[in-house]
Amino acid sequence: MTPVSNPPTIALIAGEDSGDQLGADLLDALRARYPGARFVGIGGRRMMARGFESWFDIRELSVMGFAEVVKHLPRLLKLRKALMRRLLETRPDVTIGIDAPDFNLGVERRLKAAGLATVHYVSPSVWAWREKRAEKIGQSADRVLCLFPMEPPIYAKHGVDARFVGHPLADTFPMVSDRTGARDALGLPHDAPVLAVLPGSRPSEIERFGAIFIEAARQLAGAMPTLRIVVPAANERVHARLAALLAGFPGTPPLLTDGHSHEAMLAADVVLLASGTATLEAMLAKRPMVVGYRVSPTSYRIAKLMRMLKTDVYSLPNILARACGLGQERLVPEFMQDDCTAENLVAATQALLADNERRGRIVAAFEFLHDALRGGLEGHAADHAADAIADFVKAPKA
Repeated sequence: MTPVSNPPTIALIAGEDSGDQLGADLLDALRARYPGARFVGIGGRRMMARGFESWFDIRELSVMGFAEVVKHLPRLLKLRKALMRRLLETRPDVTIGIDAPDFNLGVERRLKAAGLATVHYVSPSVWAWREKRAEKIGQSADRVLCLFPMEPPIYAKHGVDARFVGHPLADTFPMVSDRTGARDALGLPHDAPVLAVLPGSRPSEIERFGAIFIEAARQLAGAMPTLRIVVPAANERVHARLAALLAGFPGTPPLLTDGHSHEAMLAADVVLLASGTATLEAMLAKRPMVVGYRVSPTSYRIAKLMRMLKTDVYSLPNILARACGLGQERLVPEFMQDDCTAENLVAATQALLADNERRGRIVAAFEFLHDALRGGLEGHAADHAADAIADFVKAPKA
């Protein structure tokens, strides 16, 4: 065995804002175990605030969809080549790819072939997209850290070491949410129905379907004069685009906030949102929701042509409900691609707002799923992830 470096060098590669948050929490947990460790790679402002040495701008990796990746491929390949050179020169004790599988798995595979330890944190959606990918992921990562309890058994079928470490967001939300406190924080009335609208966290998403969500909000406001609407913007660029879409909104104008997405969800009776991690956050907030999404037409055609999608549900609450034995019924109405229209979103949202009994059943199901994401594990998800990574720091490859 190669002796453990003292202090160790640990590389992390985060690909977007959500990865930066995961990386920051993981960095805290790892630093508690290795106070003098050097942390290097690619990270965002949260990671850098904790002393992380980021070699490249995290925004270089924030690319989604087949068409978008192809467009930026030359730049991404150049970045990956430069990153590989730095990693092979540095030879960290372990390299942790945080999500961003299209980029990170290729890096991990080359490092593993060079005899360096690799961990992939956040399993790709093997339960939805080509399950046989699990075997190839094992060729890249010595260990896969899974956020969902149904993932390790899939990897086990392919002989891949995968550990369920719990979902970090399950630590963020209490089991019983405080609607009153959230409304007070946002200045919203206690006695009015509230709808939170979250049409994506990226400018590209606002461009593709932001107008659909805002039009749905307009129609709902017209049909329900007492309805209060809150629209949290993920960042400055998204805020500017949403402000333009909300211009001339009839009646009481929506509350457009800088951030505060969790407070908006907790304050709401129903959440209207784009598919993605936000649906998991709304589930953990115990808020019934309506989900819509559109990818670029090119990406959608490629996925359909290659028959890549292996599930007929898209939102994480529906996927988790099936995986955890809650049956085949969709807990969450979801409208994807051409079905994502203002009319469909309005009809589903009105139905939820009008049905107290149905909302109660959904909340009970979400409480069950919240508990499942904790997996009976004591402590925080980042600590369990750090424990799984520590095996490689203590005993790196020869």
